[in-house]
Amino acid sequence: MNDFAQGAGGASDGAARRYEEEVPGIARESRDRLVAAAPDGEDRAVEAALRPRDLGEFIGQERVRGQLDLVLKAARARGATADHVLLSGAPGLGKTTLSMIIAAEMEAPIRISSGPAIQHAGDLAAILSSLQEGEILFLDEIHRMSRPAEEMLYMAMEDFRVDVIVGKGPGATAIPLELPPFTLVGATTRAGLLPPPLRDRFGFTAHMEFYAPAELERVIHRSAGLLDVEVRPEGAAEIAGRSRGTPRIANRLLRRVRDYAQVKGDGLVTREIAATALEVYEVDGRGLDRLDRSVLNALLRLFAGGPVGLSTLAVAVGEERETVEEVAEPFLVREGLLARTPRGRVATPAAWSHMGLTPPRQRGEGSDGSLFEE
Repeated sequence: MNDFAQGAGGASDGAARRYEEEVPGIARESRDRLVAAAPDGEDRAVEAALRPRDLGEFIGQERVRGQLDLVLKAARARGATADHVLLSGAPGLGKTTLSMIIAAEMEAPIRISSGPAIQHAGDLAAILSSLQEGEILFLDEIHRMSRPAEEMLYMAMEDFRVDVIVGKGPGATAIPLELPPFTLVGATTRAGLLPPPLRDRFGFTAHMEFYAPAELERVIHRSAGLLDVEVRPEGAAEIAGRSRGTPRIANRLLRRVRDYAQVKGDGLVTREIAATALEVYEVDGRGLDRLDRSVLNALLRLFAGGPVGLSTLAVAVGEERETVEEVAEPFLVREGLLARTPRGRVATPAAWSHMGLTPPRQRGEGSDGSLFEE
């Protein structure tokens, strides 16, 4: 973490604890999975050392980097604070890293908090009132802020002031509090949940895409250099192909392959070492892990490829309904291995092929084919 970062630990840890309390099944499953995009304790420690320090070091997201570079350079040329920035995209793509780069590029301190940690307007007022001029306020999972805090944020972003309510009922008084100019950087994995009035107050909005394998290979080579790991190009390609388009997962897999190479080999990461190591950790060539394959196996072997209801599928794999829907399904759908239809979950031809199984013969109306035609 750069020298400008302040207050990151308590807010981040608190947000993680609240998340686990709200959705314990999903949080537990995410912690246990090597291919989970959400960070664990080890990730947070390692990412601090691996984070790029400026836009020039940041790999991937070329469109976002170019646009953000213009925004920051223009603000510096005017001697003004940068416009508020909204970063959206899946976990692990670099939203927190970009927020720290914004602070570094603007030579400003950064304050880090999260939506789940701000449950009352008073929580937000305490943070805003302590900001310095030009400071960067990073709010992770901003879509999960409480509504009263959200409404207070509108005025803070637009007019750099908030009204603090003193007292209750008819005798309550609003005391205006002037704020120094600051830049809010909001991060969200669910941009659709942000109300339009909040979205409209951001001067720059960026959507971060999943990484191409070639970009992940560059990430892996950079991280390997910082971790003092020797990686052959084909070894990096093998890890990148199993990383689900996510740099955080790529770095985590690299660390596990490094361990295997040191114990079972001479420390050099080749294609064979990478493939063998990740098979040990149950991450297959397409990035699927035990949970993903359990869902596909149940869908294919027990229900002949579907359609099958989500609750039935969850019972078949011994997981909570929310875990299957929120943890396993998004990647399976993105990979084209599973489809959600009005009649239930259906395996695609690619799923049969990936699992090495032969689909049952089509039975006319009601077959898999007719479902896809719908």
